[in-house]
Amino acid sequence: QVQLVESGGGSVQAGGSLRISCAGSGRTFSSYGMGWFRQAAGKEREFVAAISWGGGSTNYADSVKGRFTISRDNAKNTVYLQMNSLKPEDTAVYYCAAHKWRGIRTVDNVYDYWGQGTQVTVSS
Repeated sequence: QVQLVESGGGSVQAGGSLRISCAGSGRTFSSYGMGWFRQAAGKEREFVAAISWGGGSTNYADSVKGRFTISRDNAKNTVYLQMNSLKPEDTAVYYCAAHKWRGIRTVDNVYDYWGQGTQVTVSS
């Protein structure tokens, strides 16, 4: 069982940066692949970024590629999402999630554990 808690959300102007974090509980955190998803008001949840259990592989949605960076520190049981050059369309609740499959997963229904979400608001 893994419990995930996101933090670091907030409000920022367009063009700004924000780093959100996801702290996981449990000694097996490093054995889980991790992902970030987001859900804007009135829209379906969408994939943002994913990282393999060891951090050697990453994947990004086209909409954030080149602007967002996912990373993890298994010693701290934490995964990060560094968001640069933010746009108003990045406004959403951001969720981190964990899965037990090998490699990268970009589909939300294979993820086993989810955090409660953190709000990111980008104003123009």
